[in-house]
This record gives sequence, structure tokens and C-alpha cells, in this order.
Amino acid sequence: MTNTAAPGGKTEPGIKAIRLRHPWRNTFAVVLLLLVALFIADAAMRPAYDWPAVGKYLFDQRISQAAFVTLQLTVYSMVIAIILGVTLAIMRLSPNPVVNSMAWVYLWIFRGTPVYVQLAFWGLIGTIYQSIDIGLPFTDPWVSFPTRVALSAFILAVIGLALNEAAYMAEIVRAGLLSVDSGQEEAAKALGMSWFQTMVRVVVPQSMRVIIPPAGNEVISMLKTTSLVVAIPFTLELYTRSRDIAAITFETVPMLIVASIWYLFFTSILMVGQYFLEKRFARGIGDRRPNKKADDATSSITGVTTGVTHVVGSGQPTVVLPPQLPRETPPTDSPKGDR
Repeated sequence: MTNTAAPGGKTEPGIKAIRLRHPWRNTFAVVLLLLVALFIADAAMRPAYDWPAVGKYLFDQRISQAAFVTLQLTVYSMVIAIILGVTLAIMRLSPNPVVNSMAWVYLWIFRGTPVYVQLAFWGLIGTIYQSIDIGLPFTDPWVSFPTRVALSAFILAVIGLALNEAAYMAEIVRAGLLSVDSGQEEAAKALGMSWFQTMVRVVVPQSMRVIIPPAGNEVISMLKTTSLVVAIPFTLELYTRSRDIAAITFETVPMLIVASIWYLFFTSILMVGQYFLEKRFARGIGDRRPNKKADDATSSITGVTTGVTHVVGSGQPTVVLPPQLPRETPPTDSPKGDR
């Protein structure tokens, strides 16, 4: 039962909440647990999974090196994608129609075509452009070197993944920048801040609350998208390396489980990091605890009582009742004899 503060310091009994019962919900939960237990028991005894082989290759040197290469692809591609995505987001918000249109065409191309097709295209870049020439147009190049020598399969994989991801990061950053009220930027200009200072100190810190969740999802997605670089072809990342081992040992299912365990390990770490980043940038957003001492002090000075009702339950909002003025005693008419 909750109590509501009333004028004069008295408390009035609130509504008594009776917890609803959900028998079907509990039944459904029990059925799910039974199904999970049956699946685990079946998987533990099924020969096709070959758990000894999983344990044998889980920390194999070839798999460990491939997992490290996968991390390198993810980190390098995301760094380039974030830098390029921020640039494209600013171009999309530019009042210049040429700059805005160029950014829109970039997003249209890279968001409208599959990433596997783009990676296959980058794998053929050495066939399309046999050499990379540096110099002035319509003159002999100052420096020229073969494309296949300058751009290895690893570099092409990073370029292909980064250019594709930049299109999605641009829209995420643009949505975050637009979520900040325009009055914040106007206030910063009124204080004499430059455009760069306004973005770094005012707009970007507030927009991070909107940018971090989808950006974290994109990092996790990038980690898994690295399995498609075989289209270049690049065969030293985790999935392709485990597939090559399975082609020799004829243990396809155990090697798929090994690759899945490594992917789950990396994504779990990324999810934990994303949680703490979201928590940090969400500071000051949400419900605040009422300051009871401040309310009592204000009431003693102004004579206004503020009623506070606490809602039972974790994470529930605090309902603050509107202030109530003290009731005034109506004046009584003086007797006629006093006139």
C-alpha cells in the first residue's frame, strides 16, 4: 500500500496493489526450459557434433591466428568507416546542394548493393585497373606501380568493408546530430563558440546517446560480415580458415562450432563494452530521485506542500503531485451590533 502526503502533513492511505497471477506464463516458461534441456542433452550425445574434435581445434594455432585477423579486419574497417561516416553525415546536412547530392549518391550506391557484390568488385580491381599512376592528367605519370602489388587482399578487404559500412554509419551519425535541439546550437553561437567548438563541446556529446546503440550493433555486425571477404578472395579470416581445415579433416560440423564459439566470444565482449558506453552517455537522462529535504525546506518557506507518491517496482517513475496551497479560513461577518 502506498501513502500520499496531504496538506497539513497528514498521510492518506493510497491504493492497495494486488499482484496479478499469470499461470500460463509460468507454464510456458517451464515448457521452454524443458525444451532447452532436451536439446542440450541430445546435443551432448549426438555423434555429429563430435565434441572432442571441437575441444581439439578450439585453440588450434591456425584458428587463433585467423581469429586475430578477423579482429584486425573489424577494427581497421570500423575506424575508417566511422571517420568517413561522420564526413558523409556532415555533407548530408550541408546546405550546399552539390555536396549534399554527392553524399546522397554515395549512400544510394553502397546501401543499395549487397556487400558481397561490392567485395567481389574490389577483388577484380586489379583486372580493371592494372596499374596505379600518380601525376598530372594527360601527361606521363611520375610514379606507376602494379595494382596487385600495391593493394594486397587484406587491404582490399578493409577498403571494401569500410566503404560499405561508412554508408550506414553516416545515417546513424546524421540521426544523432538531428536529435539535438537546434536551440543548443543557437545558445552555443550566442556564447561566441565557433562551429567546431559547438560540435565538439555541445552537439556531439548530446548526440552520442542516440549514436552509441546502433553504432555498437554495427560493430558487432561488422565482426560477422568479415566472413564474406572470401569474395575478394581473402582466406585467412576465421570462417574461411575453419572451412579449409574442415575440407581436410572432413569434420565440417565441429569446425563450424569452433568458429561460432570464437564469434560468440568476441561479440560478448563487444556487447559488454556497448552496455557501459550506453550507460556512460545516458547519464542525466531519465528519472531523478526527489530531494525530500529541499521539498521540506521549500514548503516551510512558501507554505506550499508538494505531495510525492512512490510507485512500487524497480525502475518505476516517481509521480509528483501538483503543489497544493494551504487552505485559507474564510472571513466571518462581523455582528451587526459592532457597526
